[in-house]
Amino acid sequence: MPAEELRRRAGRLAVEREEAVRLLGTLAPDREARRLLVRLSASAQEAKRLLGVPPDAAACVFNLDGVLIGSAAIHAQAWREAFDEFISRRVERTGGSFAPYDAHTDYAKHMHGRPRLEGIRGFLASRGISLPDGSPDDPAGAETVHGLANRKSSALLRRLDERGVTAYEGARLYLELVHDAGMHSAVVSASANTETMLERARLAPLIDERVDGRTMLDERLRSKPASDTLLAACRHLAVEPARTAVFETSRDGITAGRAGGFELVVGVGRGDAASALRAGGADLVVSDLGEILEHSLAA
Repeated sequence: MPAEELRRRAGRLAVEREEAVRLLGTLAPDREARRLLVRLSASAQEAKRLLGVPPDAAACVFNLDGVLIGSAAIHAQAWREAFDEFISRRVERTGGSFAPYDAHTDYAKHMHGRPRLEGIRGFLASRGISLPDGSPDDPAGAETVHGLANRKSSALLRRLDERGVTAYEGARLYLELVHDAGMHSAVVSASANTETMLERARLAPLIDERVDGRTMLDERLRSKPASDTLLAACRHLAVEPARTAVFETSRDGITAGRAGGFELVVGVGRGDAASALRAGGADLVVSDLGEILEHSLAA
């Protein structure tokens, strides 16, 4: 097709697109619906403005749980199933007294944000129990560290099959705008099932790189508040932390972002959690990613 004809058709298409956005806008007067239309008309520059990141930012690194999806409860209950069975058998065999696993306090203290083998060792030590590591091929529930890890993984996958997992409101649109802006994205999580969870939440196509529990073991990365996992995400994306925005839900995550020299450190949390993120040094604290878009649309 001649170049002049291509320009003419592109111009007509741009006019039609603007008119379509205008008409759709009249059908979505509330802000909640209006933000879903922004991708129809936003340029790469406008997309970056809506994201609320610095103009020179090249990438975003997201903590998985609490930023993109709400998976902590699923993980905590899967750990509870694995440990309850183990503790019950231990009591029957030894006649000893062991405090049961607490899905709230034990998960937060030993499991959250840590590779699962490290978390298992920490929980067992808190009960005065020591087990051999065993092998990654140990059957689920074998009285080894790997056996308990495999038991937990089985329980988690069954829960995902039964209940699924969904992305937080605004997370998908935010990730789509990251790519519209020509930026890269990575997810950081201590879970060995990060890929499965991203797929179930239908976010996998929007993520360029993952740093998960397996990566932490392979690359010998330390848990937060060390910056290892966040810096590994930058290496995988081939971007500098000084041109990267990081999104975290815990004070340890904020500390890791600050120590890693990231350009923008965003805390995602509500209530007391939000206060802790501010006190920890977050540049910005929001309740979810959609809130950033709302503020940008209103500006």
